[in-house]
Amino acid sequence: MENLLDIKTPAQKQADALKCDFGLANHGLSNLNHAYWNLPMEALYEEAIFRNEGKITRAGPLVVNTGVHTARAASDKVITSESTTQDQIWWGQYNRPYSAEKFNELFSRVQGFLQGRDVFVQDCYAGADPDYRIPVRIITEYAWHSMFARNMFLLPQTNEDYRRHIPEFTVIAVPSFKAFPQIDGTASPTVIALNFDQKLCIIGNSGYAGEIKKSIFTMMNYHLPLQGVMSMHCSANTGPEGDVALFFGLSGTGKTTLSADPSRGLIGDDEHGWSDSGIFNIEGGCYAKVIGLSPSAEPQIYACTRRFGAILENVVFDPVTRLIDLDDDSLTENTRASYPLEFIENAVSQKRGGHPKNIVLLTCDASGVLPPIARLTPEQTLYHFISGYTAKVGGTEIGLGDEPEITFSACFGGPFMVHHPAYYADLLMRKINRYGVSCWLINTGWVGGAYGVGKRISIRYTRAILNAALSGKLECVEHFTDPVFGFRVPKTCPDVPENVLDPSLAWPSREAYMKRYRALASRFIDNFKKFEDAAAPEVRAAGPKLNGVQSI
Repeated sequence: MENLLDIKTPAQKQADALKCDFGLANHGLSNLNHAYWNLPMEALYEEAIFRNEGKITRAGPLVVNTGVHTARAASDKVITSESTTQDQIWWGQYNRPYSAEKFNELFSRVQGFLQGRDVFVQDCYAGADPDYRIPVRIITEYAWHSMFARNMFLLPQTNEDYRRHIPEFTVIAVPSFKAFPQIDGTASPTVIALNFDQKLCIIGNSGYAGEIKKSIFTMMNYHLPLQGVMSMHCSANTGPEGDVALFFGLSGTGKTTLSADPSRGLIGDDEHGWSDSGIFNIEGGCYAKVIGLSPSAEPQIYACTRRFGAILENVVFDPVTRLIDLDDDSLTENTRASYPLEFIENAVSQKRGGHPKNIVLLTCDASGVLPPIARLTPEQTLYHFISGYTAKVGGTEIGLGDEPEITFSACFGGPFMVHHPAYYADLLMRKINRYGVSCWLINTGWVGGAYGVGKRISIRYTRAILNAALSGKLECVEHFTDPVFGFRVPKTCPDVPENVLDPSLAWPSREAYMKRYRALASRFIDNFKKFEDAAAPEVRAAGPKLNGVQSI
């Protein structure tokens, strides 16, 4: 914000109360108007309202509009290619190389752009395990982005912690700054540029807060595996006996919904590390999709959308009554809520757990052919982990329409994975074998036909299937081996109809089902070809087989 008239803002007198000794001059930021250091949530509310960044709704959440970008701009993310890191990065679709010279020029323009403007600073941490915790700094143009940082990352506990904070990675988010493609070498005026050597990320021309969150995750995905720690795009919870479950999956597959189980403690909903000590949350909060959220099916997440301190992105509300409408998708399907993990009643305060007993790979199959659950061998787990099959739903990335789009996203998080997928897969295989983890594939997509013909699997059935798997009830039931994918499918499950467990029974004809099933298997085979050179032989052999498969 440019405050040309030097109007006093609500928290201006307290702007330096939690100032860090490691100042902004260390980032080359000078001649700023005011820097607001580590303001608490209440002060940031006042600043956000004063600056007309959002509106307060019934019960206290702040509703904001992210502007043109209501999702991640994946095609605008670049990583600086320089000598210290370039040999370790999986260059390609998601990790596009950007010259160090261009990055420095871009950063110089950002430094000049911020002169005379207000900025907000939050000093935080990424990683709940003290052995792998990384101090980070989030510098933002918007007050509400500073609120987002407080919700999503781990906070220092004392004034002295704030004063002595030295960031090892910094994000500078300036939505009103636009890149010049002809000058900056970017794909568009939007830019998300990471530089691991300079320990810096620049975000321009996007108000979507998910860019801040995923930039920190991308950084952790680079550093943690180099220390032997598996970094994962997954949610995690723990049972009464300490049995930890991991839920891998892309946005829209149910990571947040299924892990927020009242009978189990929530460790985290999206990003975790797995060290020799166990599981730890990388974040301190949740960033949940809330479109169509149901108070009966997702009561815990629904309750968070009625709390002071929650941020609701692009959620429609009545300006008179200030009531929100979670069913209104007129702004975007990708409506979001950001809130501290502690807003979930049964959240694990340490944000850590033991080694997993179960791993669940979640997919939303828009083809309507995969079974709702299948037992996987370790090799099959690695095959499906590297493949990362699902259907992108509801505009989680720019360019997606209303209908699901079949996709394969390596490691169930391709846009955030810096190393080659085989690198993460090797780490995962070693940990699965070492700790004897049971692995499952759960489909939260369609049954009775593809999207537009069938219907999406009931959350009630999915929860019943998941509970049976985690409790061990599926260990003793009869299974059949799927003739295409080779995994084992249970024939029965408590409280789940047979025509849900065997999706072929819900199709109008077996022939139509098998035609679509074989088509999906072909997509798997074609996609995996780009990983064959790096994947172990036993993992390559764990994929689907089409030879001789005509019917079930």
